[in-house]
Amino acid sequence: MTATRPRGIAALGLAALLVLLAACTREPAAPQQPPLTLPSGPSTSAAPPTGDGDWTTYHRDNARTGYLAGLADPTRLTQAWSTRLDGAVYAQPLVVGDRVLVATEADSLYALELRSGRVQWRTTVGEPVPLSELPCGNIDPLGITGTPVYDPGTGLVFAVAEVTGPAHLLVGVEVRTGRVRVRRGADPPGMSPRPHQQRAALALSQGRVYVAYGGLLGDCGDYHGRVVASRTDGRGPLQAFQVPTTREGGIWGASGPAVDTRGRLYVAVGNGAATGGAWDRSDSVLRLSPELRLEDGFAPTRWPQDNAADADLGSMGPLLLPGGLLFAAGKSGLGYLLRADHLGGVGGQLVERPVCAAFGGAAAVGSVLYVPCTDGLRQVRVGPGARLDLGWRAPGAVSGSPVVGGHTVYSLDPAGGTLYALDADRGTVRTSAPVGQTSRFATPTLAGGLVLVGTLAGVVALAARP
Repeated sequence: MTATRPRGIAALGLAALLVLLAACTREPAAPQQPPLTLPSGPSTSAAPPTGDGDWTTYHRDNARTGYLAGLADPTRLTQAWSTRLDGAVYAQPLVVGDRVLVATEADSLYALELRSGRVQWRTTVGEPVPLSELPCGNIDPLGITGTPVYDPGTGLVFAVAEVTGPAHLLVGVEVRTGRVRVRRGADPPGMSPRPHQQRAALALSQGRVYVAYGGLLGDCGDYHGRVVASRTDGRGPLQAFQVPTTREGGIWGASGPAVDTRGRLYVAVGNGAATGGAWDRSDSVLRLSPELRLEDGFAPTRWPQDNAADADLGSMGPLLLPGGLLFAAGKSGLGYLLRADHLGGVGGQLVERPVCAAFGGAAAVGSVLYVPCTDGLRQVRVGPGARLDLGWRAPGAVSGSPVVGGHTVYSLDPAGGTLYALDADRGTVRTSAPVGQTSRFATPTLAGGLVLVGTLAGVVALAARP
């Protein structure tokens, strides 16, 4: 479903006027926020029921574990279908019932049939932003990058699109029909949209959608890490938290905020402007209340050096673990085990040890972690006495954000365009299959005996055959 374009002479005149206005206001001193558009009314389409096999958010649950139990371990992967879409897929595909929900950098949302990949509906919510109109970055064009989230209470899938202006737009789309029910600006007052990128996965809790922001590749412009919350009905003002650093401190890890059972959010924050003096809450893990009040935080004792060297925690989102624990890692090569209820401030970790430089989102089965290391996926075990013990490491090219089905870890070689199925206990390769080129942050989805992978051309589904 796409917006109707104006036709005829009047449309040409309007287009010319818009081009002239855009040329005159390309770098506005105070960017205007897009107008709020409230939903047109309650949904007339019942929400599809969710089942145990559904995948409604990044890595399947709010703890971001990426684990689906009870799946058979494959001996081979064969292509079930491949569907080309209108743009690159950076976000993780979601699954609700028999629908695969996919977002593209062309600002489109799709529902594909799970068994065939046939397009059930397509909704385009705006015009993506060409890279030439941004101060820096590496995605061209820039549309929907962060993984959407599905709300079973409303039957809506929520996504944030970067649209021409530029501006960030939050939409809620009916999963059954593709109809847009919520459409509102997602840039809070005082935020300049141009240098901000919405790469982190969205989160859903207690009737709110949470949206985190970082900067573009290159750290250009006056951006600040933020988390924004909107009610799922699209009404009321946005709530917002801004990292209290003078610049940067982006919240951009692809896994997005982790949310505990009390609705509290945990975010990983990148390097900020400070490289000395008082800690400015950059290079950190922060805990926010459901209303986005800052409650607690952690930073390594070396946070000033990390900030100066761009070696911060922001490249991988937090992972919530059993027993009230939390794991964090980033660019420095160090891993941290924290108490979620008492993050401890600067140097407040339970354990610090070398693990690896990590990007994306980790997975966990209980106290066994699978960390997307740049030198190869790594198993890490939380041992007795809150230890971090290093296990197996995959070949260096297998560095994608993993998920776990049964006793198999699925991870990508992004550069080689290959999906690997690894034995979860030993790290040995069970099987592999080509999928095509993906982004470095791509992560698979497991549903109905299929492994779904978003690529730079669309979606590929592989049948995991025992």
